Amino acid sequence: MTAVRLEPGERVTLDGRLDEPFWSRAEPATDFIQQDPVNGAPATEQTEVRIVYTREALYMGVICYDSEPDRWIGYQRRRDEFLQSDDRFMWNIDTFLDGRTAYFFEMNPSGLMGDALRGPDINNHQWDGIWTGRATIDERGWILEIEIPFQTLNFNPDSDAWGINFQRTVRRKNEESLWSGWLYNQGLNRMQHAGLLLGIRDVSQGRGLEFRPYGVATWDGATADAPRRTDGNFGGDIFYSVTPQLRAVATINTDFAQTEVDERQVNLTRFSLFFPERRDFFLDGSPFFEFRSAADGGVAGRINPFFTRRIGLGADGTAQRVNFGTKLTGQIGQHDIGAMHVQTADDGPLVGEDFTALRVKRRLLSQSFVGGLYTRRSERAPGAPAAHTAGVDFLFATSSFLGSQNFQVDGYYMDAPEPGHTGSDTSAYGVAVRYPNDLWDGEVVFREVGRHFAPALGFVTRTGYRLYSVELVHGPRPDVDWLRQVTIGGEFDLLVDPDTGETLTRVVEVPFGLNLQSQDRISLSVFHSFERLEQDFVLGDAHLAAGRTFEFTRMRAQLNTANRRMVAVAPSIEFGQFFSGHRIDAALDLTLRLRPGLIAYLSGGVNRVDLPEGTPFMTHLYRTTLETQFSPWIALVNNVQYDTQSEVLGWQSRFRWIVRPGNDLYVVYTHNWREDVIDEATGRRRFGTINQRAASKVLYTVRF
Repeated sequence: MTAVRLEPGERVTLDGRLDEPFWSRAEPATDFIQQDPVNGAPATEQTEVRIVYTREALYMGVICYDSEPDRWIGYQRRRDEFLQSDDRFMWNIDTFLDGRTAYFFEMNPSGLMGDALRGPDINNHQWDGIWTGRATIDERGWILEIEIPFQTLNFNPDSDAWGINFQRTVRRKNEESLWSGWLYNQGLNRMQHAGLLLGIRDVSQGRGLEFRPYGVATWDGATADAPRRTDGNFGGDIFYSVTPQLRAVATINTDFAQTEVDERQVNLTRFSLFFPERRDFFLDGSPFFEFRSAADGGVAGRINPFFTRRIGLGADGTAQRVNFGTKLTGQIGQHDIGAMHVQTADDGPLVGEDFTALRVKRRLLSQSFVGGLYTRRSERAPGAPAAHTAGVDFLFATSSFLGSQNFQVDGYYMDAPEPGHTGSDTSAYGVAVRYPNDLWDGEVVFREVGRHFAPALGFVTRTGYRLYSVELVHGPRPDVDWLRQVTIGGEFDLLVDPDTGETLTRVVEVPFGLNLQSQDRISLSVFHSFERLEQDFVLGDAHLAAGRTFEFTRMRAQLNTANRRMVAVAPSIEFGQFFSGHRIDAALDLTLRLRPGLIAYLSGGVNRVDLPEGTPFMTHLYRTTLETQFSPWIALVNNVQYDTQSEVLGWQSRFRWIVRPGNDLYVVYTHNWREDVIDEATGRRRFGTINQRAASKVLYTVRF
């Protein structure tokens, strides 16, 4: 398709109506093809996309035709809310035409705007670009009018060819249709199958300079250890496009007052829990630092050499002040670059530190690369030792294996000595062969992690093992009216001691699933496990001694009803043997879409563990989230959580007003109580305040 340049004096009125005469000069992208439910058939509800532009911005006009225009579904309004429940229109723009990564955007009939950075293995939904859109409803269906300033996008000004693709979801029909790349093994995120956008010339990216100052005021309530305190602070971020493909960022006196609270987890394992990064500075540009080892997981857990939650957060999640940070991300020729340096301050018991990371990838062929990673962490004290991690990785990938199949081979090697250790078991390495396709999906993985492998800036679930893993899943699509796809397969994971060859963990899983045309899903799994304890394991008041072995079988069943319904439920139950005894795990997720913009999420989980070495015990985890989405620009989110493991009840209320894209007001209140106070009058336990904080933050964006 070709974009049409507007004449001098022509202006877009962003009202979602597309009634300006110049829209008729743009040839539309149309004739969308179904990916689901009838792969290759024309979309039952067609879509037209037109693109025009000025020197400063790209404009899109989208008509989502609907034969039943009053049956659209659009519950969500809040910026970046996931749209698994709604009708939606999505598009990817590959500004460098490299077929690898793209800017992702989406809207629904209610005017929600979402964006991300996407690719085959990348999904950075925390990227917030500055753009805007409007939605209207009429007798044709729903209409979108969109403005994306060229300053929001990085691109080569000497090229007028971009990759672009569009996808439409008609939720009541469970129908997905695309403009290009509609085969099951393709899809929106595989930009090598996108179409072309031509004709964008002589546009302005400005000087590439952006300044985002902020001001924040905080109030901390009195606790047993500290009096009530108020404070204020200023800081900001500076963004500079060194080249159209390379961006530098500096942050000074960084503050994360607006960050959403972590979702609680209950830990009944021998290993640490993983909590994802939520802070904007570290999420921005994060795909440039990703390392291939992070693509593995499964029974052996995660191995990520660069995990930014190690920066500015204590082991218990306590925030530490960040003095400044610098970052450089983007492309130089055929190389992807990610460089970061952050300094934290002495903050109470937390010692100030310096953190450095450097990531380089050399792109090869159309989808492959070789790369390297280096990280350094050191305390800000004379003579303090530094912890280093160095690694190399590669990916060979093609989407034309045996014609149109996806095929990958990837591997990595890293060395990260544990402080004070001089032995040879400080490395981690692995290789995987993957066949990620619709009908058959399989992989073979090998990994070895040394006992003293300890990346100081990383996250590693467990060390001291060698992993062999094989997984194969078959996903036929029977010609049955009520059934869309069946999945059945098997997975075998074996972890052995690399020194003795003894089996540490062995898991055999047989999963079975039914995806229904109604968008409901039924999943069943059977697991058979073997565990050898390398260290003592305490669970409740049961003590399981190191060296013991256990063999047990468990089963799991789960139902997920369609998200498009006003009431959606996802009950699950897992039961069976557990080490020397038994365990039952029951959970329920409930979503109530009371009306567009008013949504409640309720979830609860109960574990009952019965081991002969101790007394039976139960854990409970409850979470309630109420989202009041007044418009795509204003939202209030209340989150309440409680679990019996920490005995902490937490509440966060988070208000966000997007005054205009790039200019935000946040008001956040957080209150935590612990159930460990004895009421003198009744002698019963009650909740007592641990901490409480209120914060208001204003962000402003100036572009040059």
